[in-house]
Amino acid sequence: MKKSVSVVKVLSIILLTLFLVACKGQVQAGDQPLDTAAALRIVQTGTQGIEAKTLPNQPPNLIYDQNELVALVEVQNRGNADLDVTQCFMQITGFDTNIISGSFGLPQSCAVNVGTLEGKNVYNVEGSTNLLEFRAPNIVLPLGVFEYNPNLNFLTCYDYHTVANPQVCVDPLFYQVTAEQKSCTPQNVVMTGGQGAPVGISYVAVDMVGNKAIFEINIVNNGGGRILAPGANIQNCGSLGLDYQDLDKVRYEVSLSGGSPISCSPIDKMVRLTNNQGKIVCSFSINSPSAFETPLFIDLDYSYIKSFQQPIKIVRTPGT
Repeated sequence: MKKSVSVVKVLSIILLTLFLVACKGQVQAGDQPLDTAAALRIVQTGTQGIEAKTLPNQPPNLIYDQNELVALVEVQNRGNADLDVTQCFMQITGFDTNIISGSFGLPQSCAVNVGTLEGKNVYNVEGSTNLLEFRAPNIVLPLGVFEYNPNLNFLTCYDYHTVANPQVCVDPLFYQVTAEQKSCTPQNVVMTGGQGAPVGISYVAVDMVGNKAIFEINIVNNGGGRILAPGANIQNCGSLGLDYQDLDKVRYEVSLSGGSPISCSPIDKMVRLTNNQGKIVCSFSINSPSAFETPLFIDLDYSYIKSFQQPIKIVRTPGT
């Protein structure tokens, strides 16, 4: 009798364990929106744009002059803006074209063979990648030169876009005494983590002067590269002659859902960054009898240039 009771207990424990494992493996109905929200946060944050790297041993650290020089570069769009074949180019510089010839130094579109280099989205939070191939079939060392050590410069130039929409509080009666219990209080908005692009907004200062809301918007370059004015010749970024006016300039648009625009500065809609920071000041008329929260839309357009270096050694083939 005791043996039968023990068997029943063992079977009960096994069944209970299987039930708990099955329940743990099930996805609850409320989990999916949380996963989507987490993916959306990843997509809407970050400070990267186009990131590039060479594959291992492509190009090799050491190569003989009678071999073909091949560089395989992986480009990845780690931001959230999509780029087509006309909006991103890579070029290799830093070598003597009399020694390394062929198409090795010609610019290539980052989206060659794929059409569009998509940015990160809720279905792909890492962004899309593409592989570029640069070849130099001929390496000609000058007579008497037995070794050549160039520092290859892999240069990426691309057009990019940043969108931010911080929620701000505006109150036309901010400095007036009122018995009304207000829904919000105007205060500065700190924005950390970027907006899924190398150029972003770090904070928005909010001030009220009567029914006029004034916003001071701070722009920062977080991507480790250099900003170029929108419209720069990115297709030949390795050899173009940049003017001072082409550097560190961003075109902007600012609008407020709950207000009418009064003015923005700089008035030409182009802000120059100094030491990787710049400011926009915009004011809006608020036509409301009470405080409320509303999104402030900030749109930035610019070109971007970023590079990395890789040294190689070319030696003369023995016996030649």
